[in-house]
Amino acid sequence: MNSMTPIPLTARPDAHSAPIAAGSATPTDVAGTSRVLRNTYALLSMTLLFSAAIAATSVAFQLPAPGILLTLGGYFGLLFAVYKFKNSGWALPAVFALTGFMGYSLGPVVAKSLALPGGAQVVTMALAATGATFLALSAWVLTTRRDFSFMGGFLFAGMVIALVAGLGAIFLQMPALGLAVAAMVALLSAGLILFETSRIVTGGETNYVLATVGLYVSIFNLFTSLLSLFGFGGSDE
Repeated sequence: MNSMTPIPLTARPDAHSAPIAAGSATPTDVAGTSRVLRNTYALLSMTLLFSAAIAATSVAFQLPAPGILLTLGGYFGLLFAVYKFKNSGWALPAVFALTGFMGYSLGPVVAKSLALPGGAQVVTMALAATGATFLALSAWVLTTRRDFSFMGGFLFAGMVIALVAGLGAIFLQMPALGLAVAAMVALLSAGLILFETSRIVTGGETNYVLATVGLYVSIFNLFTSLLSLFGFGGSDE
């Protein structure tokens, strides 16, 4: 079974900012929200394509996995850079550095899946399920404009638990625990897509760089967890 340590980076300390009451949004608020949405989805599309290209390159050249310590250090170090430069011209380079590194770390996981019997089908299914889930959940929030900010604390706590359990599964070599963590992360990632999209729609997130990173990490975690779940049957572990 392929496994990656989940990254609890999406529910931030300011996740419980007060939502905008229904009917209270001004034309300026609506225009601002629409601008954040457009910029977020444009940047998200570019980072996903960039990350996929890096992952494909990693698979093609059979680049080695960075290892758990370097992976976590790179994730959190680059995330810190994104937050530090979120309002400056260095924000975009920091975002592409983060997503590019995550794409590089994903490459060996995809390569391992492709080496399994029916591996190409597993990767295709995981990609299709991730895309369908993201589009369906995003469309639901954008259509209903539901406020999911109340889920922030629960989702953050759940991802921290999943991170600890995931590390335990790796160091203790417990495939069954890893499978349970993958299922947990898939559900939490779906919830985080609702949460992050809701924050944009209700005006709780006005920085499109941070909104992009939040959605990207949720999509990344969803894909890797589905890859583990779909590939479990073909694993020799």
